[in-house]
Amino acid sequence: MTEDRKKASEEQLAYAAVLNKGMWIGLALLIVTFIIYVSGILPSYVPIQKLSEVPQGSMVPYWGMRAHEFNKEFNVPHGWGWLSLVNKGDYLNFVGIAMLGGLSMICYVVILPILIRKKDNAYVVIAALEVAVLLLAASGILKAGGH
Repeated sequence: MTEDRKKASEEQLAYAAVLNKGMWIGLALLIVTFIIYVSGILPSYVPIQKLSEVPQGSMVPYWGMRAHEFNKEFNVPHGWGWLSLVNKGDYLNFVGIAMLGGLSMICYVVILPILIRKKDNAYVVIAALEVAVLLLAASGILKAGGH
């Protein structure tokens, strides 16, 4: 292998650095918010003990329901509506999940200035489109699937 092939580019290093820091922050958030949830420091929107109950007229406990049935049963908001429940222990852990889900977009935003400075126009377009697609997907404007 030549020496050039062994070196990571500036944008690869920047992407990896943000991804690494973001992953550790996200993992820490997941651990802390899970501890808050199971300890009961914050009240849950759906009490833990209720999850194993079987609702009247059903043969399946709440935790075995399909997501749309569970959400309907407990009047859970759709899409980004979970943010209104972030003060509840069982929805607080969504913060870490959402952060990890948006991490790739943050990485692309970080490398865009590097790509622009290098005048690497093809990758500028690809990275900008990637950010746009991820923003569009996260926005909930496009409705697809069963959610």
